[in-house]
Amino acid sequence: MEFRAQTRFVRVSPQKARLVLDLIKGRRVEDALNTLAFTKKRVAAKVEKLVRSAVENANYLSTEKNVDVDLDNLYVKHAVANDGPRMKRIRPAPMGRAFRYVRRIAHIEIALAERGKNSAGDLATVVGEERPATKAAASKSRSKPTKKAVAKKFSGKKTAGKR
Repeated sequence: MEFRAQTRFVRVSPQKARLVLDLIKGRRVEDALNTLAFTKKRVAAKVEKLVRSAVENANYLSTEKNVDVDLDNLYVKHAVANDGPRMKRIRPAPMGRAFRYVRRIAHIEIALAERGKNSAGDLATVVGEERPATKAAASKSRSKPTKKAVAKKFSGKKTAGKR
């Protein structure tokens, strides 16, 4: 099950928010909160608040709605910072001119999920690898591929250099 939280219209560039979100993707919630507490970016405080909100959403579902959730096994499944509306501003420039600039706004979304009982198997599914069913299949997949493909030779003409 996935537990989501989102905040909208955060006055930070989505690019800067993604720098912080990349630090916590795939981590356990406890590790993510520790990382955010010691990150020296202004948006880290807002992201930390958002992660805590998603944890509270999971806690609410576990207590009130009788959903079986182990809060210690939660990890950050996905964290995204999308573009919000842009505010166009004008800065005075020399000789009566005006320069336009844009203040960017981000919408940040975080989804937490519960890692299963077999954390190694879930880690493989998160990464996208398939685990072999037997030891023979595992050893077969590790063996080096045979050299069946023969490299093609260059078919162009060999000519002496022109002067």
